[in-house]
Amino acid sequence: MEPIRLRLVKGGQEGQLLSEGWTKQTTIGEPRLSEIAENYRNMGYEVCVIDHPVEPSGDGCNTCFSAGPTGGEKSGDIFTRPGTNAKALQDDLY
Repeated sequence: MEPIRLRLVKGGQEGQLLSEGWTKQTTIGEPRLSEIAENYRNMGYEVCVIDHPVEPSGDGCNTCFSAGPTGGEKSGDIFTRPGTNAKALQDDLY
């Protein structure tokens, strides 16, 4: 079985964040999006959430985001970077 090759982002908003030291943690929808972002903030991390626009059917696949604004749902990417008070993740669970 051949591994799936991921394309590295070199430009755009995601590329800019990565070059500024941000780490992409996940892409997820509400209500978990807000919960995860708040948990990272509580651990002392800086958090940046990039919302995913939902586009009408076309060339791209938006099945995961199809409920979108009409369904009142929001999805996004969560990026973090250590804040001045970030706690070390030394717990055995990590």
